[in-house]
Amino acid sequence: MSRRRNAPPTQQRPAAPSLQLRAGTLLLLTLFLGLSGCATIPGGKPDPRDRFERFNRTVFALNTKLDHAILRPAARGYVKLTSRRVRTGINNFITNLDSPVTIVNNFLQGKFNDGINDTARLVVNTTIGIGGLFDPATGMGLERHVADFGETLGIWGVHGGPYLMLPFLGSSNVRDAIGLVPDYLLLHEIETVQLFDNNEYVQWSLFAVGAVNRRAQLLDLDRVIDSSYDPYAVLRSAYLQRRAYLINGGVTPPEEEFPDADMDSGAAAPGAPAAPAAPGEAPPSAPPVSPPPAPPAAPPPK
Repeated sequence: MSRRRNAPPTQQRPAAPSLQLRAGTLLLLTLFLGLSGCATIPGGKPDPRDRFERFNRTVFALNTKLDHAILRPAARGYVKLTSRRVRTGINNFITNLDSPVTIVNNFLQGKFNDGINDTARLVVNTTIGIGGLFDPATGMGLERHVADFGETLGIWGVHGGPYLMLPFLGSSNVRDAIGLVPDYLLLHEIETVQLFDNNEYVQWSLFAVGAVNRRAQLLDLDRVIDSSYDPYAVLRSAYLQRRAYLINGGVTPPEEEFPDADMDSGAAAPGAPAAPAAPGEAPPSAPPVSPPPAPPAAPPPK
């Protein structure tokens, strides 16, 4: 008689977090698009770099509500319950895990010295620094650099495109939003698949700890942002200036300007008064004015 062996029942694994995240993001984007018509734009001339301002302000309003309800209280509790030494160790660990993105993009940008420096830094902090909890590399003169694929595309000459406010992620633009994809795939392959054996719980735990750690570092700026007249415009200006500094050394080349960016051209409008001179600087000399023509001479008396 042949014996049949019953195959062990197959257990269905839950859907991968990435698929759940995509579905949730798609649902939220649909909601944002539906609510974008309700956003109000302050009066004044619109910024030509922000062509989706109505949609962006809607996303910003929802991000702010989520931040005030969840992320900001979590960050405040994290700061209150942990010592500075513990927070420094956690920040070192998260930063060390993100180092492969910086290293790869340094080499893609042609910054070979920075790439070699950050590679040595990763090795030193992972070994001597016990998995990155400590930072002995800085004491050895190996300074940390930050690079991402959006910055790499900008150095390669790709235009930034319009400003974007991304759900949960905050300020970006079209180029930098696209650059998030290869950076995420690189970290997912190195950390989640190779380092942590595709453990979903570790992946989500690292994501949560990293989000709270980054938010805790921005708590000191809350008062400035909350007290500003237009917090959205403050964040937009800060983001665009920082990206211009990282990519162009603080100088925005003409090809990065939008065609209708008259407000950034620096030329005064016709009939506008000249800008006042800086302290200690001589005022600009006025253009020479031709004297009025002399009246015609009177005819000699007869």
